[in-house]
Amino acid sequence: MFKRDGKKDPELFQNVSEGLKKLYRTKLFPLEDTYRFHDFHSPALEDADFDNKPMVLLVGQYSTGKTTFIRHLMEQDFPGMRIGPEPTTDSFIAVMHGEQEGLIPGNALVVDPKKPFRKLNAFGNAFLNRFVCAQMPNAVLESISIIDTPGILSGEKQRLSRGYDFAAVLEWFAERVDRIILLFDAHKLDISDEFSEVIRALKNHEDKMRVVLNKADQIGTQQLMRVYGALMWSLGKIVGTPEVIRVYIGSFWAQPLLVPDNRKLFEAEEQDLFKDIQGLPRNAALRKLNDLIKRARLAKVHAYIISSLKKEMPNMFGKDNKKKELIANLGEIYTRIEKEHQISPGDFPKLAKMQEILANQDFSKFQVVKPKLLEAVEDMLANDIAKLMTLVRQEEAAMPSQSVQGGAFEGTMNGPFGHGYGEGAGEGIDELEWVVARDKPTYDEIFYTLSPVNGKVSGAMAKKEMVKSKLPNTVLGKIWKLADVDKDGFLDDEEFSLANHLIKVKLEGHELPTDLPEHLIPPSKRGL
Repeated sequence: MFKRDGKKDPELFQNVSEGLKKLYRTKLFPLEDTYRFHDFHSPALEDADFDNKPMVLLVGQYSTGKTTFIRHLMEQDFPGMRIGPEPTTDSFIAVMHGEQEGLIPGNALVVDPKKPFRKLNAFGNAFLNRFVCAQMPNAVLESISIIDTPGILSGEKQRLSRGYDFAAVLEWFAERVDRIILLFDAHKLDISDEFSEVIRALKNHEDKMRVVLNKADQIGTQQLMRVYGALMWSLGKIVGTPEVIRVYIGSFWAQPLLVPDNRKLFEAEEQDLFKDIQGLPRNAALRKLNDLIKRARLAKVHAYIISSLKKEMPNMFGKDNKKKELIANLGEIYTRIEKEHQISPGDFPKLAKMQEILANQDFSKFQVVKPKLLEAVEDMLANDIAKLMTLVRQEEAAMPSQSVQGGAFEGTMNGPFGHGYGEGAGEGIDELEWVVARDKPTYDEIFYTLSPVNGKVSGAMAKKEMVKSKLPNTVLGKIWKLADVDKDGFLDDEEFSLANHLIKVKLEGHELPTDLPEHLIPPSKRGL
């Protein structure tokens, strides 16, 4: 479909997943293939990459509680699970949903077109012998898949080669997962050389990264503050971004807390982390769209680099010398492309890695610039992505309740062990007596000093008392609306007591409810 001005109409798509597949196959893949993108950066994407469930990647030094964390989420052992104080998980384990419980070895996994792991065969047998998929029926796994990784080594152990490029494998997963969780042990904060290398390999995926400071119940509050500060300092040096990565503090297993001083903090942190993980299915389409845009931008820059190198190469003699010269001066080529095409420096691949790969490439097989291929990708980024973005929002609206269910996510949903149950505005929820009545005699004394008329005080009189709390007018206005239950513009003694109770709730650091809960409605107003 062409418009009269010669511009193409954006593609029409049935759903986000199909749209992403079509755009990749028809517009981005031809550019990647022509300029050998897959030899330099990342293997070609397959349908399974667009169809798979959201994935969570767990990374950390040995014995930081990665496997225990997965068991805690699912509340169930999984096949191949091994837990211990030493490096016990020596394999990458993809924990996925399946009707039958069992293990699928790596070599079988990479030939299964329904699994998103086919391109891992590039890492060879040394890796595939250390890669398994644990399948099992579990409610949590119906919405997400979890990747458990070998413990990152420290000291003398890290000098022993694994036989495959560990950081490169993690980078491959990082490109495809929805959330990367870095686990630290409150007792083992030293970041080894291998861990530093891994975090740097995940450099372009900070938006997916979350940090968990595990086993925090084993130390007291003062020590915890010091450990948290040391962790933030260490991470700041390695990650090298001004933004602080979100750190969740807690004890992520189903055992009693050793030092229970920080119980409330741990509960709040666990709740926040669970909410973050539960939101992954709802945001999965958006994440895939975002990753495709990132990939398209890199593929475009890559095409400019390869075509520039091809253009500089002589037709006949001195090819080897020219190749060495071009690789040595790659930084200058980057700068020229940056200025010529107005490309951000952050879109360029790492210089040292690019130089290393180029040394083994045959420059004579490189392609010159092909405007049509680049225009197709430009059109995809400018028009088709906007169309898909609208579709993402429509799909989200159609499935608002899509979130991770089961396992540990169910434990605190409802009932007295729900986060914040019986606190703040929820205080007195299970009591027969109206909770405000406890302090009503004190509030009544203030009420009668305000000269009520016909048993009620006006808004102006109530305001004089309420502003003494020093809360902002926006908050006091909300409290007034909640307390004026019969909406007559005045407060009787019960409503005035309620207003003071809500002020107390807010001053104690709790949030105000959007609507007045039933247990807070004054007894005389319950029939309204």
